[in-house]
Amino acid sequence: MSVLYRSTRGSKGLKTASEAIISGIAPDGGLYVPNSLPKLRINLNSMVGMDYKEVAYNVMREFFTDFSEEELRYCINSAYDKKFDHEEIAPLKKAAGVYFLELFHGPTIAFKDMALSILPYLLTTSLKKQNMNREVVILTATSGDTGKAALEGFSDVDGIKIIVFFPEKGVSEIQKLQMRTHRGSNTFVVGIEGNFDDAQNGVKAIFNDEEVKEKLLSKNSMFSSANSINIGRLVPQVAYYFYAYMSLVRNEEIKLGEPINVVVPTGNFGNILAAYYAKNMGLPINKLICASNENKVLYDFIKTGIYDRRREFVLTSSPSMDILISSNLERLLYILADGNSEVVKNFMSKLQVEGYYEIGDSMKDGLKDLFAAYASEEETFQAIREVFEGDRYLIDTHTAVGYSAYKDYQSLTQDIDTKVIIASTASPYKFNTSVMGALDEKYKEVDEFSLIDTMSQISKVPVPAAVKDINKRPVLHNRVCRKEDMKAVVEEILGLNK
Repeated sequence: MSVLYRSTRGSKGLKTASEAIISGIAPDGGLYVPNSLPKLRINLNSMVGMDYKEVAYNVMREFFTDFSEEELRYCINSAYDKKFDHEEIAPLKKAAGVYFLELFHGPTIAFKDMALSILPYLLTTSLKKQNMNREVVILTATSGDTGKAALEGFSDVDGIKIIVFFPEKGVSEIQKLQMRTHRGSNTFVVGIEGNFDDAQNGVKAIFNDEEVKEKLLSKNSMFSSANSINIGRLVPQVAYYFYAYMSLVRNEEIKLGEPINVVVPTGNFGNILAAYYAKNMGLPINKLICASNENKVLYDFIKTGIYDRRREFVLTSSPSMDILISSNLERLLYILADGNSEVVKNFMSKLQVEGYYEIGDSMKDGLKDLFAAYASEEETFQAIREVFEGDRYLIDTHTAVGYSAYKDYQSLTQDIDTKVIIASTASPYKFNTSVMGALDEKYKEVDEFSLIDTMSQISKVPVPAAVKDINKRPVLHNRVCRKEDMKAVVEEILGLNK
């Protein structure tokens, strides 16, 4: 069956997968969603013995129905290769009574690699399918991880330029250096004086700026996105939940068909939405546990049905989740509203103008698959200590938020029998000051780069290539701008005013 894509906000016309991937965001500012969520064609039993690439193919083909088998396998095989430092791509690690799904074995040691390794191939294949010979400008905002993963994926790809905006004071030093030292003749990195929401709002505004789009068109260029607002980012994430489940079956930790719980630390709601899609495709997931840090806007929404960004923005030790506007929640709203795009459009307008919205009782009923919890900074550090002291397994701050949320779920529900997978979204090496500081106060005063070797010694995990000697690499990107000047910076980089 052919799956087509429509905007959450109702602009007319359906798009093929390749058209939606190229566009990134719909013309009306909405996000592309499948006209109906597909079901898995093959039975789960036949997936148990599959490797990661085979699982990914069988999941993604249900969404990308205008790709031939040859095209899709080319994208998958090109993405999930030796750039990942573990043969399983996304292995499971059993520790502290749970299963950590290690999504950080790619080139930037964060889960964004799982989708951003394949997006360049999906995009270039889509352009060929649509007979388009325009230059594509990837414009993206990052809370720390997407930016480097996108730079890594799109570096030196013919016909593509990439511009990444990040909050200058809202990422770790290692995240910042990963971006600022990045090599690539087609890559541009800009820090902004503001937070991630400012960067994301600025990018969306540029996407929807008709004047900029006209200038791009005159140069035979167009925008696309590497954020999870692009359906080409979201769909590949669905695959690793299937693979994780099959790993549990293969390792005889569960029986096929046995339900599991899945915990996802999330800020922009994309990673947990991928798990929600997996559940609706037929994966036996019981509860989706949405884990927030102190920017607990998603926690409050799931508990009350009220989404309210009118609150203090908190800088935490889990910066990739320091978000008050969760873009991908719009895709869930579309499902909860039974595909009524007018309802979604009104919510998004109210959020922009008034800073909040409240869903009705029938939509609230649709949140029953989700359980929300959040972790304070102290609870986050306590989780790191607990897991390490129990099993000598070191987790990063974002994963720790997930573990803490699971402990809350377990305490409140007394559900101690259902096996649980926690999405481990980043290597502890990315946030070593916070992680090591959680283990011992003395490390808080130690230089972040000196801690890399100390972390390796205590964790018995070799230093990943992504951060080895990172402080010795030359800084190639120095731009910093006010959030109000993002459009001007884009125009300058692309030479649109010449």
